[in-house]
Amino acid sequence: MRKLEICCYGVECAVTAERSGADRVELCAAPTEGGLTPSAGTLMSARRRVTIPVHPIVRPRGGDFCYSETEFEVMKSDIAFIREQGFPGLVIGLLDVDGYIDLPRMQQVMRQCRGMEVTFHRAFDLCHSPLMALQQLTDLGVARILTSGQQQSAESGLPLLRELNRMAQGLSIMAGAGVRLSNVQKFIDAGLVELHSSASQRIASPMRYRKAGVSMCSDVDNDEFTRTCVDGDVVAAMKSVMSLGAPVKVA
Repeated sequence: MRKLEICCYGVECAVTAERSGADRVELCAAPTEGGLTPSAGTLMSARRRVTIPVHPIVRPRGGDFCYSETEFEVMKSDIAFIREQGFPGLVIGLLDVDGYIDLPRMQQVMRQCRGMEVTFHRAFDLCHSPLMALQQLTDLGVARILTSGQQQSAESGLPLLRELNRMAQGLSIMAGAGVRLSNVQKFIDAGLVELHSSASQRIASPMRYRKAGVSMCSDVDNDEFTRTCVDGDVVAAMKSVMSLGAPVKVA
C-alpha cells in the first residue's frame, strides 16, 4: 500500500494533513532550518489532536548532522520525552566526522527507541557510500530511510532511489525533497511506495498592522507576515494519484 507522509510545521498543519488524507505526519519546527525538534507543547497538542501516526523529528539545530556530546545528550532527552508521550515513531539521523553513519550513537538511539519506528532522515543524503549506509541502517533495524537519492531534489535522484529501492530488504525507501503533485507519478512508476512532501503553500498573516523596518530574522529580506502551511487540497490530490492503483513499474 502506498503511503503519503506530510512534513508539518505545527499542529494545525498536522490536523489539515490528516483531514486531507495523509497517512503519516513528520512533525517539525523551524522550516527555514529544514526542520528542528518541536516544542513540548507542540508535541503534547499533536498527541491530543491528531490520530494518524505522528513522527516528530529529533534535530537540535540546523546545519550538518555531526553532533557534539552535549547535543547528543539533548537528543536523547528529547527521545525520552517523545517516547513518554506515546508517539509511535520518530525521525533522526547522525553522521560521524567522516560522513559515515554514526553507528555507536545510532545503536544507542535504536535501543532507546525499541518498539518505535525510526526513520533515518536526509542525513543519508550527505553520507559517504549510500549502499553501505543502506546495509548498516538495515542491520540497525530502522523502519525507513527518507532520501532524495543524494541529489538536491528527489526527482534528480531517481536513479539512486531506484537502486536503493531494489536493494532494500526489511526497510522502506521514502522519497523526499521536491516531491509534489506535478511529479508524484514519476515516483510511483519507479516503484516507490512511500513518499514525503511538504505540500505547502504560503499564507498571509491576519495582522493588519505591519511594523516596517524591524525584522525578527537574520535575513532582513524575509517576509515575516507570511508563513508556510500545508495545502489540504494538494495533499488530497497527491493521495488520490497514489491511490489510483496504477501498475507499479520497477526500473
